Amino acid sequence: MADPIQPDIEATQETYDRPSQASQQQMADINAQADKLIELLEKVSEGDQVADIVTNGIKLLRDSTGRGDMKLISKAVSELRYALKIFEPYRDTHKISVFGSARTHPDEPDYKAAVEFGRKMADKGWMVTTGAGGGIMAAALGGAGRDPSFGLAIRLPFEQQTNEHIEGDKKLVNFKYFFTRKLMFVRTSQALAAFPGGFGTMDELFEVLTLIQTGKAPIMPIVMVDKKGGKFWTRWQEYVEEQLLGRKLISATDRNLYMITEDVDAAVDEVVKFYRNYHSMRYVKNQAVIRLKVAPNAQALSEIEKRFADIKVSGTFTVSSALKAEADETAIAHLPRLVFDFNRKDLGRLRELIDFLNTLQ
Repeated sequence: MADPIQPDIEATQETYDRPSQASQQQMADINAQADKLIELLEKVSEGDQVADIVTNGIKLLRDSTGRGDMKLISKAVSELRYALKIFEPYRDTHKISVFGSARTHPDEPDYKAAVEFGRKMADKGWMVTTGAGGGIMAAALGGAGRDPSFGLAIRLPFEQQTNEHIEGDKKLVNFKYFFTRKLMFVRTSQALAAFPGGFGTMDELFEVLTLIQTGKAPIMPIVMVDKKGGKFWTRWQEYVEEQLLGRKLISATDRNLYMITEDVDAAVDEVVKFYRNYHSMRYVKNQAVIRLKVAPNAQALSEIEKRFADIKVSGTFTVSSALKAEADETAIAHLPRLVFDFNRKDLGRLRELIDFLNTLQ
């Protein structure tokens, strides 16, 4: 087990009242040296972004930031940098994050379903990412096998041991902070599967739903898998229907963002078919740019205009080649685009549009 996090929390609390201090002369010397470094950075590819990181780091000194806060920022950047380095060689392979309880036992139906799900996703050429612990996390990685598995572990003062399917693997990343870990789950995945779990599972699931619903994360398939005859997710759905939708705290179309099923094969199919024609999406100024394998023909484009006019702000749906703003994405420059002025709020309806586009392939 990793070292407990508690001592670091206490140290951080103790240093809140001890701000960093640098004299005017020291800051002048630091800024002068930083200016030279930034000038060099701006001459290399992506160096401007590194220059921003350097600049903000120096501003922490200028702002007399406390040491505890500096440690938090430094560790978070370090964790993200390392995780991105580990994922980089696999960036072109689809990955699915699997959430679920660490307390589920191997003889339980949910565990067996997660094993089957992990195996079938790996058979489809996907990689499987979990929190690297026991229960559902071990089941999904055990089903997938070591080669297509990633583990994003969290240091806790209790409970979590890295499971045998990812222990010692180069694709295991250890995190101190939940927020950096959750960011990497979303940043590196093209789909999400949730099995029954506790507070952690609910936290992860609701955060991903929130990020997609608000357009802060790319839209992706989300499947919630229950055992045969299980009521975990149907009871969850009752709460969503009665309390969230019933009180108009969400929109009816937000329910399009996820699927609940007892059938592992149906869950796998839901994930895989999402990328049947749809490739990816980005925004260019006010326009949504959906990359596709096959462009809609005139008839399909007309159908889109009729069925999805409500999610446009203005203009029409048009088929386009890669836009100038996408010049740095050469690997997908050949893909046709569906471009339109999206209202950026009806993400459930956007999911319906993607489902329609997938019927064209």
